[in-house]
Amino acid sequence: MSDQPVRRRRAFDPAATGALHGLRVVDLSRLVAGNILTKVLADHGAAVIKVEPPEGDSLRAWRIKGISTTWKTLCRNKFSTCLDLRNPAAIAVVKQLVAEAAIFCESFRPGVLEAMGLGPEVLHAINPALVIVRISGWGQDGPYRHKPGFGTLVEGYSGFAAVNGFADREPVLPPMYMADGYAGLYGAATAMIALRHAEATGQGQVIDQSLFDPIHLMMEPQHANFALTGQLKPRTGSRSTNAVPRNAYRTRDGGWVCLSASTQGMTEKLLRSIGRAELIEDPRFRTNADRVRHGTELDTIIAGYIAERTLAETLAHFDAAGVTIGPIMDAGLLAEDRYTAEREAVIEVPDAEMPGGWLPTHGLVPRLSATPGILARPAPGLGEHNAALLRPLLGAEEFDRLSASGVIRAG
Repeated sequence: MSDQPVRRRRAFDPAATGALHGLRVVDLSRLVAGNILTKVLADHGAAVIKVEPPEGDSLRAWRIKGISTTWKTLCRNKFSTCLDLRNPAAIAVVKQLVAEAAIFCESFRPGVLEAMGLGPEVLHAINPALVIVRISGWGQDGPYRHKPGFGTLVEGYSGFAAVNGFADREPVLPPMYMADGYAGLYGAATAMIALRHAEATGQGQVIDQSLFDPIHLMMEPQHANFALTGQLKPRTGSRSTNAVPRNAYRTRDGGWVCLSASTQGMTEKLLRSIGRAELIEDPRFRTNADRVRHGTELDTIIAGYIAERTLAETLAHFDAAGVTIGPIMDAGLLAEDRYTAEREAVIEVPDAEMPGGWLPTHGLVPRLSATPGILARPAPGLGEHNAALLRPLLGAEEFDRLSASGVIRAG
């Protein structure tokens, strides 16, 4: 909790290199999943070249008080070129970029890339070792391949929303881009697997990365459970159907804590800590199976104890007793928290648009001891690197011609 922490400020260093230095990624994706995928690679030194349309990646339009905070936080360390991909000359430029790339990422609806003249067969003819990541809502095949693929639809279809929320209320969709986030992180790991194969064999391949697959995977073992019982997992709010007690509880001063005592030993420690050791041998609570059947009764006892104490008192008491409990935090509380400051889970980087000139953002993850991530440059302006990247690639005369004709667009 808060103890006057000092959030770490980190400057950008354009000369910084990471473990993926020398790896070129051509990124035609839009919105969240692709940008999370390539952010992981860029944060570890890959040269991620965003190829944006004249209006820019759609993330640029997600503004808070006129500032594109999502773009700034998901697209640091990347480069931006701006091409009118409706023009065949722009497609030719993309092919030249691909010739020197290790990974190509796109998130068009299935079939669009082929219609643009950039299908996998074309790209692999140019660069046989290329790893092609194709992000879509439902995958490149199957009966839903052409359906709109926003994460919200996938979060509903995957089974997640059906089990999220309380039994007497409507299913609850997540308040953040969960399906996109899972797909982006899963896709980054999968790209590294494919890259390992390409480096060993010279053979590239296509990664069919749907938004559906990773979040559906996180729902296991629901299919096996349903086959065994014929029953659907109910919505239980913050309570678990596997282990009790596990819930969110309100303190006397309006704070919230989350508590999980999912082992027999922890449950016994919890009951002793609230002065109710006799409940350890109570037939209703003796085993985990007993507690699951009588979860409401046990929750009432625990909630009553916590409701008589403030948040600080509750945390101090249970921490001293060795009980697994923690505060339920929000962005305001995390902004003042020692853990996020000292672990650099949240850092501040220079940003002239932000009040005070600093942008709070996530730190560098994953955390590697020998090759930590880098902060080389802020999220780019639209087409900011047109000249730096495309003039050497195309030659000065061709670059100027394509710029004058509008194929290469200024931001």
